[in-house]
Amino acid sequence: MAFYQKLDFKQVGGKLEQNWVVLQNGTARIGLFQGMFDKNILTFNPGWTKDKETMTDFQDVRELQRALKARGLTMAPEADVTTQGPAFFEVTDPDGNTLLFDQHVPSPKR
Repeated sequence: MAFYQKLDFKQVGGKLEQNWVVLQNGTARIGLFQGMFDKNILTFNPGWTKDKETMTDFQDVRELQRALKARGLTMAPEADVTTQGPAFFEVTDPDGNTLLFDQHVPSPKR
């Protein structure tokens, strides 16, 4: 965290005593999660604003998974398409980085 503070990032979330923080500099946000993930990971949170406020209309993680699968991407693990609400899936980019699509909120009502 000290490294990023030297780059003018300020803590805007998380719990340092639990080994995770969210830092922000302008509109750029990063999360530092010590010991939670094996390697670098990018996270996307459908249904949340940048301030973790629940959105009323957004693309549900299962809809997003279906669209990305149609484009030829492979998920592992996949979100259970028979459920609603919180769920997640992961894809891996060509360099081996994990992208986590992690929905924490109820599915939008449509």
